[in-house]
Amino acid sequence: MHLLTIALLGWLLSFLGQLPLGTMSITATQISVQENFRNAWKYALGVAIIEIIYLRLVLSGVDWIIQHRIFFTILGWLTVVVFLVLGIISFVTAGKQTENKKALLLNNKLDRFLLGVSMSTLNPAQIPFWFIWSSYFMDIHLLKSDFAEFNLFTIGAGLGTVSGLALYMYGGNWLITKMNTSNRSLNKIMGIIFMIAALAQLYRMIYKSSTGL
Repeated sequence: MHLLTIALLGWLLSFLGQLPLGTMSITATQISVQENFRNAWKYALGVAIIEIIYLRLVLSGVDWIIQHRIFFTILGWLTVVVFLVLGIISFVTAGKQTENKKALLLNNKLDRFLLGVSMSTLNPAQIPFWFIWSSYFMDIHLLKSDFAEFNLFTIGAGLGTVSGLALYMYGGNWLITKMNTSNRSLNKIMGIIFMIAALAQLYRMIYKSSTGL
């Protein structure tokens, strides 16, 4: 029963973490609307796999993260630049866009599973999120430093990520279809989200630099 609780805990935490509107969630909606649910599911699986890897790195050892902090710092600044560029391009594309043209991130032949992997990799904010919560659960002895518990917690988290994205895939598809939202409007929404994500990531990077964390 305890092991099931651990899996459900990982699922709930990850599911709730996916609910706030963000770049990955709105992309899942766009894929389901402009392509199909099969591609949206492939995208969601790609996102979840990277989430699982990041979480497992956190659970496997804080020392490894500390020793490789420079890698995550570079990745963090790269994320700021990429999101800013994508935000600007999204607005420019929306201004020139014909109604039937796909959104910026989808106007390519990249496999949607690899798109999910790429976008999830460029989201290092997952690491402090999982570090804080896993440390808290271990401090209160809800999660033990045990191979089986770590695995079940990680699997639950992966399923929670997919569940959260599925909500955007089906709920977002229904809402956009109901509202008859155009591709141009979707690109504008995506541009706004990219800019907010870039500013949020910039704040995190500056805050970490000033505090030395």
